[in-house]
Amino acid sequence: MTEVKVGIVMGSSSDWPVMQHAAQVLSDFGIPFEAKVVSAHRMPVDMVEYGQQASAKGYHAIIAGAGGAAHLPGMLAALTEVPVFGVPVPSRYLKGEDSLLSIVQMPKGVPVATFAIGEAGAANAALHVVANLAVHDAALKTKLKAFRAQQTENARAMHLPAVEAN
Repeated sequence: MTEVKVGIVMGSSSDWPVMQHAAQVLSDFGIPFEAKVVSAHRMPVDMVEYGQQASAKGYHAIIAGAGGAAHLPGMLAALTEVPVFGVPVPSRYLKGEDSLLSIVQMPKGVPVATFAIGEAGAANAALHVVANLAVHDAALKTKLKAFRAQQTENARAMHLPAVEAN
């Protein structure tokens, strides 16, 4: 069995449409992960157990997505020394701004690396995990460099529509 290196957690299954972007990036880079719902508010005991066991399970990182009050990333960061990467999930009424502020405003000494609201944030959190793991993994570093080179080529290949002069 492949060793799980990264935990992807979310406060609700309704967060999966956003968090699946983190899962896809990790899959693309061949990084084994586990994705599950661990709600800070509806499953607090499960959340505590998850945070306390993350290091013993060999996790190198946790990507935690949550909307609204968004306590999950911060609470996990308080429970483990495993780095936590927070993804604000868009909320119904405040479009994720509440989630962003909740995650980014951690007290000194309990850090959560916080990313953009939504899909881009989930993908970038996973890419940041990849970059961190690549520091000690030459093959992964090669994959990351190739990914970035492809992004550059894709951007260079973009053509804007011609505009006629008046």
